[in-house]
Amino acid sequence: MMIGKLQRPVDFERVLGRQSRARSAHFALHHLSANPAPSVWHAAKLRTASAELSTGESQPVHNPVEHDPPAAPSVQVEGCWVGIVVPKRHAKRSVTRQLLKRQIRAAFAEHPGMPPGLWVVRLRSPFDRQKFPSAASDALRQAARAELAQLLDKAMAPKPAPKV
Repeated sequence: MMIGKLQRPVDFERVLGRQSRARSAHFALHHLSANPAPSVWHAAKLRTASAELSTGESQPVHNPVEHDPPAAPSVQVEGCWVGIVVPKRHAKRSVTRQLLKRQIRAAFAEHPGMPPGLWVVRLRSPFDRQKFPSAASDALRQAARAELAQLLDKAMAPKPAPKV
């Protein structure tokens, strides 16, 4: 299965607007069963290329920058698109932020059965600097990887039916 990278703010907003699917001590995992929003710039470029251009006066076409198309039931969701949020307030050093991002990508690569759609992993609390004094230690790498594996396993577990 293809694993893509979420990069556009509109996609992050769509996914983070939903309740987290699973939580651990340090991470929250959000999911939306959808494809990334189409690029407005790409669509405008295609429309301009297919239309005849003239030097005459014409009304400019304005498209909203953050267009969120309505979900169509016939649209097939393909691949996993992963977004990562590791704020500086929870991981002060860039070495630590990069280590955590690499571990998140590796955890998704190791779980090939993830349902397709948009996924965002968010660091929600810092790792204890007393336990992990080094910014990029093997201990921190192993702790993050183990916690992420549990988080993804929890997200794949079937949800219990609501009680009536």
